[in-house]
Amino acid sequence: MRMLLTDLRYALRILRANPGFTAVAVLSLTLGIGANVAIFQLLEAVRLRTLPVKDPQRLAMLQLADRTGWRGNQATAYDAALTNPIWERFRESQNAFAGVLAWADNDFNLAPGGEVRLARGLFVSGDFFRVLGVRPIQGRTFTAADDRRGCGLPGAVISYSFWQRELGGDTAVIGRKLTLNGHIVEIIGMTPAGFSGVEIGRSYDVAVPICSQAVLWSEGNWLNEGTTWWLTVMGRLKPGWTLAKTNAELRVSSTGLFHASLPPNYPAVNVKDYLKFKLEAVSAKTGVSALRTQYSDPLLLLLATTGLVLLIACSNLANLMLARATARAHEIAVRLALGASRVRLVRQLMVESALLALVGGACGLLLAGELSHLMVGLLGTQNSLFLDLQPDGSVFAFAAGIAGLTCILFGLIPALRATRRPPADVMKTGGRGLTTSRERFGLRQALVVSQVALSLVLLVSALLFSGSLGKLLAVDAGFRQGGILITDLDLSRLMIPVAQRTAFKRDILQRIQALPGTAAAGEAYMLPLSGSGINNQVWLVGTDSNPKMTSNFGWISGGYFKAMGMTLLAGRDFDRRDTTSSPSVAIINQSFARKLGLGDNPVGKRFRREATPSQPETVFEIAGLVRDTKYYSLREEFAPIAFLSTAQDAEPGPFAQFVVRFDAPLADVTSRVKQAVKEVSPAIIVDYKAFDEMIREGLLRQRLMARLSSFFGALAALIAAVGLYGVMSYLVMRRTNEIGIRMALGANRGNIVGLVLREAATLLLVGLTTGAVLAMAAGYAARSLLFGLRPTDAGILGMAAALLAAVTIAASYLPAWRASRLDPMAALREE
Repeated sequence: MRMLLTDLRYALRILRANPGFTAVAVLSLTLGIGANVAIFQLLEAVRLRTLPVKDPQRLAMLQLADRTGWRGNQATAYDAALTNPIWERFRESQNAFAGVLAWADNDFNLAPGGEVRLARGLFVSGDFFRVLGVRPIQGRTFTAADDRRGCGLPGAVISYSFWQRELGGDTAVIGRKLTLNGHIVEIIGMTPAGFSGVEIGRSYDVAVPICSQAVLWSEGNWLNEGTTWWLTVMGRLKPGWTLAKTNAELRVSSTGLFHASLPPNYPAVNVKDYLKFKLEAVSAKTGVSALRTQYSDPLLLLLATTGLVLLIACSNLANLMLARATARAHEIAVRLALGASRVRLVRQLMVESALLALVGGACGLLLAGELSHLMVGLLGTQNSLFLDLQPDGSVFAFAAGIAGLTCILFGLIPALRATRRPPADVMKTGGRGLTTSRERFGLRQALVVSQVALSLVLLVSALLFSGSLGKLLAVDAGFRQGGILITDLDLSRLMIPVAQRTAFKRDILQRIQALPGTAAAGEAYMLPLSGSGINNQVWLVGTDSNPKMTSNFGWISGGYFKAMGMTLLAGRDFDRRDTTSSPSVAIINQSFARKLGLGDNPVGKRFRREATPSQPETVFEIAGLVRDTKYYSLREEFAPIAFLSTAQDAEPGPFAQFVVRFDAPLADVTSRVKQAVKEVSPAIIVDYKAFDEMIREGLLRQRLMARLSSFFGALAALIAAVGLYGVMSYLVMRRTNEIGIRMALGANRGNIVGLVLREAATLLLVGLTTGAVLAMAAGYAARSLLFGLRPTDAGILGMAAALLAAVTIAASYLPAWRASRLDPMAALREE
């Protein structure tokens, strides 16, 4: 320990005596380690971290083992959702778990009227908090008695963050009232700061019992709906039970469960499939998350990217350490000659490397905290994204492991090489020490080649992801994306009879259409590119023997096509002729007509749509043909779409969504629409969003990859350029005598510049050749994240190579220029 402390003090003196080298080394390690830890921190928060509840390893989630024949409405992002009738029967009859719970996320409006002010809400079962082992810090949580049919609004449990943000940390919070969707509810409890729910990426503000859904929603009681899949069900395994044993029990009990819960409106053709459903349990220790599906692969790829950046930084540091070893060759030779063992000197040199790695790792850990929050900001939208980014043992272990690995990568080889040559050989070389070692210079060249190769991989990746984003943004979706305002109205507080809702919405729409700055407006039940959709099977009337086709559906009013800039190719738009008492009509797109073989003008032909849980089999007459448009996302191919008239909806809901195309400033149009709605009734709840903003939010993953890969690619190119500059400077120093002789014999400055640049070009060429092979392999691995570009795109590869060549040649020119300015006589005297 005394010797180690001595080495540590000596290393501190050496690093303090070389502030330039120390600053460069620490900065390189801080950037490399910080980027790696930040990405790992996000990856761990999304994929690996267990829920902050009691014994999370004992939690399991229930889902259908096979979804064949699944029908109905999936009102959640998770395929594991079950219906409330299934949940209630399972809760009362199950024997596989020590306790079970169910929940569903839902936003609640806190505003009594006017513009929406949302709270992130949860519908939870009575035993939700008890099964998770979450105890309140004030008041109480729900019990099984709170969650029974007809419960009304027995109270609300709030989160710690909501208490601080919305209620100002009021110590007398229990008993205070909240307004949720226009209903008054009393706060009965508050959960601790460490609990944010069981969904990764989304925290909760207010929780109410599942049975309160019947009260908080003016219409649409999902408690009785056997075809609305909206509840996520979890359970805590019994002591000694495994997932395999639990699933064996579920396979036996599922038969009776699904026979007892068969909905009366389940499509007859799929009843046999429903009765064959089996429940299975999967681990839920890390909760559930839509982020996990969307961002796991990109984060893994970014972790590999930052790993390459760290390798480049380590290669650069190894070059610096080799240069320092060259300068200290005489000192090391003297130590060896005086009796120091090679192991002793290697250990001393490694202590210097370890000290740099320690400082760089500590600074990198601090930087990682800022970077990870910055990246969460890139992932988040107007709906705030919640991730627990407090560093835990895994993050600290990863940071320590990375720091230790970098210490070995940039410190060990220079230390071994610095102590390998016999002292006598070093003394014979005089003041130059190891500067004449071709082996030493060859290693430095190899390190630069590796930096160039890895930098090319990162630049190609950056250009591929940026190019993919550009191509997505340039996709012709078949409709306008800019200059459109989405206006959502909640009319439920007006208690409008169902028969009068269509006329009421039409009146509001006409008011909006007449506003100054409004070019066109229409109603849309479901917006394109929103990620939501409805599809059913269709077939031509009179051709039941032909194969059925799956088509997407949308519900719109007249004026929608004009507002969206969609081209009507044949037939007519929806108008006042279309009512609930007139024949059902549809407007189809080109893909629909093409796949059913309807020709260029299908107007007047008829097709059938299969029966759904809410509607019987229906015949539609085609009233018009519209140009193809995207439905779910910009990445998809054009698919069949049938547009139906909102005016023919026999049971319109108490909500309306209008698309408003404007040719005036957005703020002015929003203000006018707001005023027009307020004149109809101040009780209407309104929410607004620009359509192009919604589309950008749908491209968050592509934007994240484009931005971060571009940043890391530029950083890698900069580090590689610095490395090449160092090698070229060392080359000039090593060949000072040779350059002096060449200039004395008549070589001009251009000859000297060309001599140095040829050396740089050789290293660059070898690095680019190696990097091109690696870049194509990396592009192939990331092909699922690309759009409109091949992983081996020659143009991208050539552009990246040209950019890197320009940067590295520019970095090499300064040493070459300095070499050409040497005084021949001074160069000949150089030792």
